[in-house]
Amino acid sequence: MTTNPVTTHQEPHLERQLTNRHIQLIAIGGAIGTGLFMGSGKTISAAGPSVIFVYMIIGFMLFFVMRAMGELLLSNLNYKSFSDFAADLLGPWAGFFTGWTYWFCWVITGIADVIAIAGYSKELWPGLPLWIPGLATVAILLLLNLVTVKAFGETEFWFALIKIIAIAALIIVGLFMIFTGFQSDAGPATFTNLWSHGGMFPNEFMGFVAGFQIAVFAFVGIELVGTTAAEAKDPEKNLPRAINSIPIRVLLFYVGALIILMSVTPWTQFQAGHSPFIAMFSLAGLGAAATVVNLVVLSSAMSSANSGIYSTSRMVYGLAQEGDAPSVFRHLSARKVPQNALFLSCVLLLSGVILMYAGQDIGKAFEMVTTVSAVCFVFVWSIILASYLAFRRRRSHLHEASKYRMPGGVPMVWVVFAFFAFVLWALTTQEDTLLALLVTPVWFLILGAAWLVLRRRPAHLARYATFKSELAQDLDTEASAIGRDIDGALTDGVKK
Repeated sequence: MTTNPVTTHQEPHLERQLTNRHIQLIAIGGAIGTGLFMGSGKTISAAGPSVIFVYMIIGFMLFFVMRAMGELLLSNLNYKSFSDFAADLLGPWAGFFTGWTYWFCWVITGIADVIAIAGYSKELWPGLPLWIPGLATVAILLLLNLVTVKAFGETEFWFALIKIIAIAALIIVGLFMIFTGFQSDAGPATFTNLWSHGGMFPNEFMGFVAGFQIAVFAFVGIELVGTTAAEAKDPEKNLPRAINSIPIRVLLFYVGALIILMSVTPWTQFQAGHSPFIAMFSLAGLGAAATVVNLVVLSSAMSSANSGIYSTSRMVYGLAQEGDAPSVFRHLSARKVPQNALFLSCVLLLSGVILMYAGQDIGKAFEMVTTVSAVCFVFVWSIILASYLAFRRRRSHLHEASKYRMPGGVPMVWVVFAFFAFVLWALTTQEDTLLALLVTPVWFLILGAAWLVLRRRPAHLARYATFKSELAQDLDTEASAIGRDIDGALTDGVKK
């Protein structure tokens, strides 16, 4: 019998080195990305104070995507990530498209992060060539990820902690400014700034719609906790805890921070391509604090790129195990790390440097790649929901036995699908995002052509058959355990 390396006990996916604190901070770090620190400048300038509702709505909808993902992952602990349950419930094509698209999503996101890091570095060290911070970032993150998965967990733990402390400090300092009547060139710091400059919807409905374009990118990575499922200790407890805290994180880190930002300085002062976090302290005359925040935003982009390198390497490694990627990416280092997959991701991240030199505006380059990334992430989130529908239809008994059911069930899935359709429509309302939206289907055409070649290969069919067999064995074992518990209970009842 062929043994799949993915399921051996020596495989790092099954070593479960990520503890509860790692999982919690990875989940928080995934929800607080470069899109908040840098991209929120565009959302505020486009939507005004109504951007608060934009982030609340997106967070609300994605919470149900994460709950669906959580129920599916916990229905069979042999699932390594959402590409596994997509392949199992929707077919091998879904695993192929989801795995490679998620890999592509994070490569694009990583390129956006490299662009952002170069932009922040230019602010701190004027005259510094853009290729230096870009190359240094990729080299540092490669070294960090070549160690072990626990090293990644520790690195991401501290990166996320820096982001949390920074946002908490911003909220505290902002509240102090507001309650002490702090004055700046932009006027007094007061909550009335939220509605005294054209109201909550100053750019009317279409301005509100425009806010969704870049705000969606701020949430990419929120599903990252799903790629850590097979490496998490006690997933039945830690995954639900991380997912259930999403609404609180959104309210505090997004809504709370943005309310403070637009109260200290009117929304009209913020510009696309500039971090509103840095702008708040600069307008208040706190130059030293602005420099510190710049460093924090730099670490935030590093955190996002770190998550991207981790997730892309694991996804390519998993695809190679199933025969959906070249076999060279199946190799592990002595530390059980997929180093070849890591090298591939890092080489592709360097294209961010080329993109910056090809264009004159870092902000424009950032917006282009973030839109492509957001569209691809919407596809991945949609596959998660489609897998949930198939799960409810084909394995209703597992849903009934689940201790972590998705609230709202099937009707809520269709509500979220309608929201995704609205987001895609919103991307057509602006010229720059429309261009990125029209370019994105090229990726799916490439995947489709690759799938037509791959799907009939004997090696691919054999590996998929092994994959299905192992999942079935896991379910049979679980069913047998439940049956033994029932028989034991009946026997005890007869004895009594």
